[in-house]
Amino acid sequence: MQHLSELLVIDNSQIAKFLRSSLHGLEASLKKTQEQFPQDPGTDICNKVLQELQNLLQPSSSDNATNQSQDTLAIPKEHSSLEDTQHIKSEQLKLSSLQDAFDPEKDKDLIKYLGNFQLQNLQDSELWEKIQHKILRLPKEIANTWRQRALKLAQEAQAEEDISENLQLPFRKNEEIYSGLKGSIQAQGLSLSEKASLDLQVLQGNRYEDLSEDLKLLACLVSICIYFVHRERDLHHALETVYKFDTMSFDSNPEQRTKYIEALKERFQRTLKAEESGDSLMVLKAWINMDEAINSLVFVPPADSDSWWGEFKKQSRRILIGKSKKAKEEDHDVRIQELSGVYADIHNLSSGSNLALKVGGIPGEVQACLRVYARINQEKFLGRVIYRSSK
Repeated sequence: MQHLSELLVIDNSQIAKFLRSSLHGLEASLKKTQEQFPQDPGTDICNKVLQELQNLLQPSSSDNATNQSQDTLAIPKEHSSLEDTQHIKSEQLKLSSLQDAFDPEKDKDLIKYLGNFQLQNLQDSELWEKIQHKILRLPKEIANTWRQRALKLAQEAQAEEDISENLQLPFRKNEEIYSGLKGSIQAQGLSLSEKASLDLQVLQGNRYEDLSEDLKLLACLVSICIYFVHRERDLHHALETVYKFDTMSFDSNPEQRTKYIEALKERFQRTLKAEESGDSLMVLKAWINMDEAINSLVFVPPADSDSWWGEFKKQSRRILIGKSKKAKEEDHDVRIQELSGVYADIHNLSSGSNLALKVGGIPGEVQACLRVYARINQEKFLGRVIYRSSK
């Protein structure tokens, strides 16, 4: 624990920022698992682990912070209850006006694109991150409106926009995803950066400098996927080779997190080997599988195609189209089709393992294309989609 504490307080360290983010994700996962299995024999030890994590992530700034008067914060054990704890959190919340505004019952667009949800028992920094993450699933115009409104409400709470401490994810360009806050509220933002390091699990001994531009971008995409799999509690996967019968929540099924990441890394390594072979058809098939893995990272309902998430996942599909063109230039008969529109119209191009949802989108229409339809020299590869049930 001593070395973790030393690392966490290093200024301007991307490793320290990554560690803090990972510990926050671990803390959230442990809490959620505790809620699901209240009688688990590991509960008591887990409480101690959570306390150690809290001490690491939120160290006391002074003796006063640890010795506040009992009549202001502490509740005698015989009178304490969940209701009392919620009351204290509610009183301390500075972003209560934002919490009240960002409510699916008050904004039809929110429930249309995000489904039903509740934002309860969150600290200001947690609330800011959770709302910003949800905004990333909204169409750009609606997202921009909400991002401006959220910042205005934060400023009314005496907070200021801050991008200086943004957590940085690796990418081929620098771009702010959302800003953080300083002043009365301390909350970290998120950015893409050319200087940020890849997740250590991605390259597995390969040198980033030796990769092609397409593979460098793919390595960044995979690294970002791994970050959100650990951090974003609303994320699901629909990767058929891992679980074919439904979308699976990482938060509710932690073992699926490990299985999905392993599948993602394995497909990345296969794509590397395919590129090394120089065989355009082997390359194309590898990229179809890689694109499926990235596009099988979904929300329920799926993020809008015009959202930040929609744009993020389109990047692997653009590279895939480029690989298809390369194969055609070598006189191969290739057809790649992203499946969209009315489900009945594309059903014959998709597999029997398509997934139906009862939320989001338009009944009877495709909500997300998980795997493209492909015909390669008369060999057919069926696509796979998520669609809105018409029932």
